[in-house]
Amino acid sequence: MLPTVTDAEAAKGVGFGLAAYLMWGCFPLFFALFEGVPAHEILIHRVLWSCLFLAGVVTLLRRWRPVREALARPRRLGRVLACALLIAANWGLYIYAVETRQVLQASLGYFLTPLVNVGLGLLVLRERLGRLQGLAVALAAGAIAMQLVLLGEPPWISLALAMSFGTYGLLRKQVPLDGLSGLFVETLLLLPMGLAALAWLEQAGLSHFLAESRTTALLVTSGVITALPLLAFAGAARRLRLATLGFLLYLNPSLQFLIALLVFHEPLDAVRLATFALIWASLGLYSWASWRRPVSPARA
Repeated sequence: MLPTVTDAEAAKGVGFGLAAYLMWGCFPLFFALFEGVPAHEILIHRVLWSCLFLAGVVTLLRRWRPVREALARPRRLGRVLACALLIAANWGLYIYAVETRQVLQASLGYFLTPLVNVGLGLLVLRERLGRLQGLAVALAAGAIAMQLVLLGEPPWISLALAMSFGTYGLLRKQVPLDGLSGLFVETLLLLPMGLAALAWLEQAGLSHFLAESRTTALLVTSGVITALPLLAFAGAARRLRLATLGFLLYLNPSLQFLIALLVFHEPLDAVRLATFALIWASLGLYSWASWRRPVSPARA
């Protein structure tokens, strides 16, 4: 029996989803290549070259119409600017985590992100959770509290990554732009700040751009690798159910976790291992509970 068009499209969607999450999961290997280049300078170039590359993609795909419509309504760009600042903070902190070999914390942050999304939906959107879903969120909060008590400090990189990306997702849902157009407008709004920061680095003699061909190539490539997984994710999102995308989501932090242990040889003590175990348990419980009973929207 020949597969139906729906089956073929779903299979293609899984391929796109796997490609997107594999690329995101391998990001630590790329950003670890920047030796001696501070995180803030990498972030500046990531914004600049992402904007340039996305402009080419938007032109190639003839997707300028939603971009022009968004820019024609400057009063509505406030939320887009907030998204841009949040994603820039998330990118910069992630690069810092890789440079300082704290990829385990970055991995934990992205494991926490779905649960932060749930918490924000509960607090901001007044969504209602089932008993098991609420227990899963409480279990994750308990894991963070345990690390705070036993180690004396919270995993601040993990929390900041999860909160920035979770809040970005919340605001992004309220912006009527698709993934490609939205990211392009966000980087376009950050472009003046990026150019000003780059000019300051050049004037102060602190810029690493053009210092070595290898570093220059890496800085330019940072913009390309930012856009590629987004394009793959967009292809997956059009073809797959949200539940399938949610399942694939865990591939990204799982790869980061393995890279932190096997490539960067980051230490994993008993307390941090217990934190991960509790987070994994809470994600498993939440996923199973959501499959049995979806989150209910707030009543008007």
